Amino acid sequence: MSNKSYLLFIAAVTAIGGFLFGYDTGVINGAQFFLSKFFELSDTMKGWVVGSALLGCFAGAVIAGPMSTRYGRKISLIVSAILFSVSALGSGLPEFLPQTVSMLVVFRIIGGLGIGIASMNAPMYIAEIAPGNIRGRMVTYYQLAIVIGFFVVFLATYFIGQNLSELENIAIGWRRMFWSELIPSLLFLVLLFFIPKSPRWLTLKGDDDDALQILEKIHPSELAVVELQEIKKSINKSTKKEKINYWSAGILGIIAIGTVLSVLQQFTGINAVLYYGADIFEKALGFGKDDVLAQQILLAFVNLVFTFIAMFTVDKLGRKPLIYIGSFGMIAGFLMLGVSLQQQAVGLVSLIGVLVFIGSFALSMGPVVWVVLSEMFPNNIRSVAMSVAVAAQWAANYAVSQSFPIVMGSEVNNGSFWNGSLPYFLFILFILIIVFVTYKFLPETKGKTLEEIEGFWEKE
Repeated sequence: MSNKSYLLFIAAVTAIGGFLFGYDTGVINGAQFFLSKFFELSDTMKGWVVGSALLGCFAGAVIAGPMSTRYGRKISLIVSAILFSVSALGSGLPEFLPQTVSMLVVFRIIGGLGIGIASMNAPMYIAEIAPGNIRGRMVTYYQLAIVIGFFVVFLATYFIGQNLSELENIAIGWRRMFWSELIPSLLFLVLLFFIPKSPRWLTLKGDDDDALQILEKIHPSELAVVELQEIKKSINKSTKKEKINYWSAGILGIIAIGTVLSVLQQFTGINAVLYYGADIFEKALGFGKDDVLAQQILLAFVNLVFTFIAMFTVDKLGRKPLIYIGSFGMIAGFLMLGVSLQQQAVGLVSLIGVLVFIGSFALSMGPVVWVVLSEMFPNNIRSVAMSVAVAAQWAANYAVSQSFPIVMGSEVNNGSFWNGSLPYFLFILFILIIVFVTYKFLPETKGKTLEEIEGFWEKE
């Protein structure tokens, strides 16, 4: 197997973790209508069942750092694959076994743990494997897989639901929707045994020989030796200190920049649009229930297309230019949606606004944040720093997903001035903050090795 083929194989296998992230997050959208009727859920309980996985995501991201440091990226991903499989099987327990709302929530949280662990380890692992000149594109495979997971799960739940009557869907259809995740989760689990451990993690653990063998499969032999020396130099420099002080101004500053960027990804409003897309189309945009699924698939398709564009431009244009382009695109999209709502002129312009926002996010903050987070932190703090940033992102995700319907239903938002547009103008303010943070604090990491990026922070 050539160096390039080997790299693609590693990236493809690891990216299945992203596919499961998207699939597990999206499967509840297709299943919740029928399981809500099966369990006769109130609106409050429906919100708890749907949102409970996010608590697992947060907890998973928190434990992912120490787990990754001690046991490595590969073992952490194997644990996440097991959690995905357990969640998929348990969420749709067969009819002859007793299933309660509490049990369903437990299995949803278990799935969330898998997402949290994978969302931190998968992009970091790819970044530590990939050469600097193509690292952006390689890490973007992870975001592409998330988007594909969203797209595929919409099609899968639609196919399952269409082939059963409503009574059958209420009895068994939603169970099959959860079980469908077993196929990719078990595939992920098996294939993970065929990828190597991270050479940077091996070097951190003092296993230079194994690290060199893996680097030689990725680079020509002479480059592998040079890169190993750079990794060792970086690690030796950091281990000269008695103990890492995460509260020192330098380290805390780096973690703060990554964490703020990570949180701002959620404050763009992306998951408000994805999680509540059906409600937006039906209530805000005036589409009928029969059109909702088609609109959701359209969203997923646009998301997919622009993620492909990002994948092939992130190493050419750079990280910061894509964030700028995407941010102004997101602002334009939400202005179209917000103004049309405010002026009570909902229609084609509103739909185009949503699609422009989705495409712009998929071009920028969707993939680029994962690229930047996976490469910006120094070797000796990468696991912990990534864990903090990703955990904060899941906390922000939960906050947005819980507050969005409250703001949407508020008297202020539904008054004669805003007419349902307030949330989108609030999101625009956060997107403007993204532009400022990117300009002021974020280094351009295009084409640099992880050790060269580490050198940038030492100059600051």
